[in-house]
Amino acid sequence: MTTPPALLLVGHGTRDDSGAEAFRTLVRDLGERRPDRPVAGGFIELSPPPLADAVAELVGRGVRNFAAVPLMLVSAGHAKGDIPAALAREKLRHPGTSFAYGRPLGPHPALLDVLERRVDEALGGGPGRSPQDRADTTVLLVGRGSTDPDANAEVHKAARLLWEGRGYAGVETAFVSLAAPDVPAGLERCRRLGARRIVVLPYFLFTGVLPDRVRMQAAGWAAAHPETEVRCAEVIGPVGELAELVWERYTEALAGDLRMNCDSCVHRVALPGFEDKVGLPQQPHHHPDDDGHHHHHGGHAHAH
Repeated sequence: MTTPPALLLVGHGTRDDSGAEAFRTLVRDLGERRPDRPVAGGFIELSPPPLADAVAELVGRGVRNFAAVPLMLVSAGHAKGDIPAALAREKLRHPGTSFAYGRPLGPHPALLDVLERRVDEALGGGPGRSPQDRADTTVLLVGRGSTDPDANAEVHKAARLLWEGRGYAGVETAFVSLAAPDVPAGLERCRRLGARRIVVLPYFLFTGVLPDRVRMQAAGWAAAHPETEVRCAEVIGPVGELAELVWERYTEALAGDLRMNCDSCVHRVALPGFEDKVGLPQQPHHHPDDDGHHHHHGGHAHAH
């Protein structure tokens, strides 16, 4: 009997042990939910297990076909370049294997529902809180931040979708690294727009160094502005909705139904200040944790 295509989750990696364990928890959960399919997960840097080990384990179990799902909310450099390059290396290491590549998670309605739940929890309640609480609450959605404007725009899209129909006073956007506005500037924007209560909502899957930084920066701003109530929500976490969305991305990849958003990609469209990136081959940066293998990494063109 032929082994069915494996679900391979690919994470970036974090120096935060609890964040890495949350990823591993999600992998275990998916394996239990889908016992008929081989499931494994690995990181491209910083955390064990490395992606190479996850692939080797599956190959050892007879897997030849993979559908890899990037466990990332937005399509930035890692999803567009680094992970495809890592998968290409694994294909060379294991002749006879094939890899389909799924799209990042994106602002899926299921994840928006989880974000809504995190805001409700930060307000001190659950679904039973009165709509008036939301009407007096401005949400500051804080993304990771990227040098890729398309990736930053996806965070704004998530913020807009979170605002639609949920009754918040507003949903503003900030970033914790590489992009403006930063967290203090985002909070200041909320204040100037009249916000009296702000829920800082980290747009991150799991705990880690950057979500901790979001919390610290929010606390620092709040201490200097006691007239504004600031609360911090939790990250999405390895919840059931996330597991189901990963499975959806897996089945899309197997069907060849990728629907990558290319309309505003810097590698295809000349965006102001980024004109030099059009058609530029991807140059994935070296990942020292790639299982000790040192190969020359050539340019990998962004797939369109």
